[in-house]
Amino acid sequence: MISVEHARVMARYNQWQNRSLYTAAEALGDSARKQDRAAFFGSIHGTLSHLVWADRVWLSRFRGEPRPAGGGIKESPGLFTDWQQMQLARAEIDRQIVAWADALDPCWLYGNLSWMSGASGREVTRPLWFLVTHFFNHQTHHRGQVHAMLTAAGAKPDDTDLLLHRM
Repeated sequence: MISVEHARVMARYNQWQNRSLYTAAEALGDSARKQDRAAFFGSIHGTLSHLVWADRVWLSRFRGEPRPAGGGIKESPGLFTDWQQMQLARAEIDRQIVAWADALDPCWLYGNLSWMSGASGREVTRPLWFLVTHFFNHQTHHRGQVHAMLTAAGAKPDDTDLLLHRM
């Protein structure tokens, strides 16, 4: 079981790391960001686009809102074609994640969430604390891929160690 404080720390860590990756990616230029680098979502741009998509989907589930437009997992790398629009969307969803975590009720974490999973093609029910853990783990996983692609491309993102984050 996780605590609301864990969710709050991870929300801010997510925001810090996204700022770092987007700053490093900005220096590369559009063609380098969109270059296929044999990652799961192809490119730096595609992977970052997938992350915005996934964060929107999970946050809408957590808040009990309708699923946002943008297709499914397969379409997520192409959700944004414009770098500036994706940067704005990333900053906005990060603000929403921090606000959501700041308002989180500890009792909510003891509940369950059911949803129709496009990935598995069936209805799924899981404990909310488990899904919040997945939410932040998913972000970290794909940010790690982007960090590696950026580094290989010569960009210089910040260190990723959580213990270096000023809380």
